[in-house]
Amino acid sequence: MLKKEDFAVMKALAESGIYQKDIAEKLGVHPKTVSRALKRGRAPGKGRPVKESKLESYKPIIDRLLAEGVWNAVVILREIQEQGYDGEITLVRKYIRPKRVLRPGRATVRYETEPGQQMQSDWGEVKTQIAGQTVKVRFIVNELGYSRRFHFWCTDSLDAEHTYEGIIRSFEYFGGVTAQVLVDNQKSTVLQPSNQGQPRFNERFLDLADCYGFSPRACRPYRARTKGKDERMVGYIKQHFFVRYRSFESWAHLNQLAERWLAQEADRRVQGTVKEVVAERFEREYPLLKCLPEQCYDTSYLEHRKVGWDGYIHVRGNRYSVPIQWVNQTVVVRIGLDDEVRVYHADRLVTRHRLQSSELGWVTTPEHHAALWQSTLKVEQRPLEAYQEASQWS
Repeated sequence: MLKKEDFAVMKALAESGIYQKDIAEKLGVHPKTVSRALKRGRAPGKGRPVKESKLESYKPIIDRLLAEGVWNAVVILREIQEQGYDGEITLVRKYIRPKRVLRPGRATVRYETEPGQQMQSDWGEVKTQIAGQTVKVRFIVNELGYSRRFHFWCTDSLDAEHTYEGIIRSFEYFGGVTAQVLVDNQKSTVLQPSNQGQPRFNERFLDLADCYGFSPRACRPYRARTKGKDERMVGYIKQHFFVRYRSFESWAHLNQLAERWLAQEADRRVQGTVKEVVAERFEREYPLLKCLPEQCYDTSYLEHRKVGWDGYIHVRGNRYSVPIQWVNQTVVVRIGLDDEVRVYHADRLVTRHRLQSSELGWVTTPEHHAALWQSTLKVEQRPLEAYQEASQWS
């Protein structure tokens, strides 16, 4: 291939009257190469000429569809196929991909909350070592929207009872309550999400909100960026706390280390967005938090059960005895995080049990059914003469 330097020599020789055949011999190329280069007026370009894409003439149609809010590649493909396009969808996707950053709604304006206004709540999970065993740890993260101070609590479940307990523990860690709590759409907090209007919250979550004086808020479905601050903290905890500490003696040891790490590391960090030490920023937020209630909300599992004819109630796959006088009565069952089953009737504590797997059998307190057994063990007493008289007739 001719270089620019070769063409410059070729041009100079041609202008001096040297025949093209002699120029070709001097440069070591074919005479036709010299002829074409002189006619072109420059050295040949690199590579082959680029073939026009099949998509080229349809790009204005695609641009129009994108402007109208149509970003689905399959829909766009069907539109341009009707106009004669016979190429693959991969060309369409390749053309759309770099334009997606311009898609309306992709850019989000950061929403900054006022001091004491909002706490964001979310769950994360990670596997780690507890007492020598590999365990899946669930942890609830609650972050103050203004100061970015956060608290997390580790447990083995993310059900309603643990969700409410985690929120309460965070309030106690902060020493106050925010005006709002923003949650994801898990069933323990939101029974029915809504893109427009008011979602339907779990009644017990509303009770918790009423007890602590905050307004519940829910993320719009499929728009978790609404609480992006808190979701980033889930990753922060995984990449910092659970990398620094890889094994724990017990659940209590895990949560003790968590609170120590929060005080020594997380609270002292300079937050990247506000460029301020979290603990110092929290000092301005703390006075605007609401006071904690005098009585802590009871987060234990709550359900109503009817006592069967045999004096048992069914709870989480097993049966538990209840004093016989409550047969056919409706009782309230509460299960604490310590796995204690408490049974109430009209606010009166009827009995207590330890939660137990059905594989270990029904849970029975003998005194509950003592009166029932005494009534069934009574045998009719008949005089001996009746049996003697019967034998005489036989």
